[in-house]
Amino acid sequence: MKETPSSPSDTDATTHFGYSSVRESEKAAKVAEVFHSVASRYDIMNDLMSGVLHRAWKAFTIARADVRPGMKVLDIAGGTGDLARAFARRAGAGGEVWLTDINESMLRVGRDRLTDDGLLLPTAVCDAEKLPFPDGYFDRVSVAFGLRNMTHKDRALAEMRRVLKPGGKLLVLEFSKVAKPLAPLYDWYSFNVLPWLGSRVAGDAESYRYLAESIRVHPGQQELAGMLEAAGLSRVKYFNLSAGIVALHEGVNL
Repeated sequence: MKETPSSPSDTDATTHFGYSSVRESEKAAKVAEVFHSVASRYDIMNDLMSGVLHRAWKAFTIARADVRPGMKVLDIAGGTGDLARAFARRAGAGGEVWLTDINESMLRVGRDRLTDDGLLLPTAVCDAEKLPFPDGYFDRVSVAFGLRNMTHKDRALAEMRRVLKPGGKLLVLEFSKVAKPLAPLYDWYSFNVLPWLGSRVAGDAESYRYLAESIRVHPGQQELAGMLEAAGLSRVKYFNLSAGIVALHEGVNL
C-alpha cells in the first residue's frame, strides 16, 4: 500500500537559532548547549557585557513586581537566581518563590548561590511551554532574558498567564530594539566585543555570537506587547531601559 505524505508537524517545522534555521525539535538542545557552556561564568559575563547595567534593569523589574509578604512567585528561566533571591526576601517566610529553568547547569548554579545566601527555595527543571503548576497559582510570574530562547514564545506566554491568579502580574525583562541612532554602535559592540569577551572570559565565543544574533530576531517592543495581549493578558505596557537595549513588558491576568 502506498504511503500518503504526512502533513507538516512540529518536528518538521523550522525556527531560528540566532541567524541559523534549525528544526523546532532541535532548538531546545542547541540552547541547552549554549547555557551548559557558559553557566559557571554567566554572572561575570553579565557584569562585563552590560557594564553592570543588568543589575539596574533587574532592580527596576523587582520594583515593578511589587512582591509583598505571603505572595507566591514563579521565576522562569531564573538561571543564577538574581530575581528569585529578591522576591524571596520580599515574600518572606509566609511566601512561596520558585526558581525554575530548563537548563540544569544554570539551575544548579542558582540553587547553590541561594543556598550560600541562606535561602532554601523550591527549584525545578521545567519547560516554560509546559509548566508543571496548577491554574491560577501564582501572584507574580517573571522571566528575565529567557523568552527569546524559547521555541514557541506564544505557548510559553499562554502558560505563564494560565498559572497566574486573577489580578496576578507577568513581567518579561528582555533585550529589545535599541533606539535607531545607537544601532550602528550597538551592532559593532554586539558582533565584535561580545564574542571577544566570550572567548577570553568564558572560553566560548560562539555562544556569545548566538546571544547577539538571538537579540536581533527577537520581537521588538510593540510586537511583544501584542503577543502578551494575544496570550490573554490585560493592561499590557512596556518600559524602555537604556534606550531600548532592554525592555520590561508587563501584563495583568484579569
